[in-house]
Amino acid sequence: MVLVAGIDSSTQSTKVELRDIESGELAAVGRAGHPPADPPRSEQDPRAWWQALVEALDQCGPRLRDVAAVSVAGQQHGLVVLDAGDEPLRPAKLWNDTTSAPQAAALVERHGADAWAVACGSVPVASFTIAKLTWLVEHEPDVVNRIARIALPHDYLTMRLTGRHVTDRGDASGTGWYDTAVGRYRSDLLDLVGGRPGLEWFEALPEVLAFDALAGRVTPAAAGATGLQEGIPVGAGTGDNMAAALGMGLRPGDIAVSLGTSGTAYAVSSEPTHDPTGAVAGFCDAAGGFLPLVCTLNATRVTDAVARWIGLDRDELAAAALSSPPGAGGAVMVPYLDGERTPNLPEATGSLYGLDFSTARADLARAAHEGVVCALLDGIEALAAAGASVAGRLHLVGGGARSSAYRQVAADCWGAPVRVPDAEEAVATGACVQAAQHCGLRLDEIAGAWGLGAGDDVEPASGADVAAMRSAYRRAAKAAAASVAPTPAGTATGATTDGRSP
Repeated sequence: MVLVAGIDSSTQSTKVELRDIESGELAAVGRAGHPPADPPRSEQDPRAWWQALVEALDQCGPRLRDVAAVSVAGQQHGLVVLDAGDEPLRPAKLWNDTTSAPQAAALVERHGADAWAVACGSVPVASFTIAKLTWLVEHEPDVVNRIARIALPHDYLTMRLTGRHVTDRGDASGTGWYDTAVGRYRSDLLDLVGGRPGLEWFEALPEVLAFDALAGRVTPAAAGATGLQEGIPVGAGTGDNMAAALGMGLRPGDIAVSLGTSGTAYAVSSEPTHDPTGAVAGFCDAAGGFLPLVCTLNATRVTDAVARWIGLDRDELAAAALSSPPGAGGAVMVPYLDGERTPNLPEATGSLYGLDFSTARADLARAAHEGVVCALLDGIEALAAAGASVAGRLHLVGGGARSSAYRQVAADCWGAPVRVPDAEEAVATGACVQAAQHCGLRLDEIAGAWGLGAGDDVEPASGADVAAMRSAYRRAAKAAAASVAPTPAGTATGATTDGRSP
């Protein structure tokens, strides 16, 4: 049996899947954790990702010798800076590090939100790599002077496997210095970073590969460390959301809502988007098209926190949420516990509205789930306002999609059936799909042969008043935003069509 390996290097862990190239059947899995990283200063040593990858591959056992190709998908936006020997100069600043919010605001003020949207398809917020590099210039000039290469998390792992400094258009589109419509770096945007001229920054960036290009081959050193066969092809890799779209076999117009540490809502598009409000990031995808995306910082960590507050475990919290009616008896939670990216309110905190003496513990459990989901569904409206088609099927993925409460709440708040794909790790599956291209298969052939996108459909509860639930959430979110001074790009107005990745 010929296998391909797909790697998902997320904020919390590295997951590996080995799949049969003909059928897509899962042959082996591995998983290893990453060090904890908590906002506002969220950082990890990139070498910990490599060690986690080595451990996860080791768990796959002897099937590794059957792997004919491999690809890496990783958390977007993280800033990895390397010296001349390709060693990390400092811990990577991750997507959910919000310390660069002032730098993002200054970049937008200096260049203008409309100009940013036209130049790179997105208006920078704290999560974008360009804001993090600007922060580094202002706070750690000694490190800046030693930077020889700049990489994203998936680029770093691809480099460890192949020895090549490359990236793909999907992940590059989340940096803030890549023109998504034209397909090139913008040295004029890099000029805004400071520290050195834009052209010098340009020279430190990885080569951008096409979605189906070969990044390189597994080196002898990487083979010795990982157990992968020396010389097998390594795909270009991509960002986690782009890989998930591949893993679900999404078609133009299809939508995905991903519930993990963060939440994302995105749609496959054949045309680029440019949203000057900052709500929608106009990313490229990993199949030659585009992936406009809205990201929220707060997703499953919110319900984990609420479970802790009211003394329940995850399963008990889900059961409690499902015992409360749609609308949570009037209780509404605005889940900005980590600050928020869409709307762009990094200093915000969570809020509860509509409580009275009849509010029960189950209502709080339901309100937490509804708050997370409604924020992302409002993001779908922002996608539509930016010109993306959202007429296809809604897919629910990520760790939260395993929760019976999140599944039902998503269907209730959407007011239509929601597909929960069979593939539990859509990002790792998507990386497998990308790797399979280097064994002579086309994406459409893989989608059909592997049955990508198959899953269960969850129906909304009868009698759920979708309009009332969504309106109640919007009123609460507007009140919460009004209590916090917004950051210039992606203010409360920009997010509340309503709603936002990195």
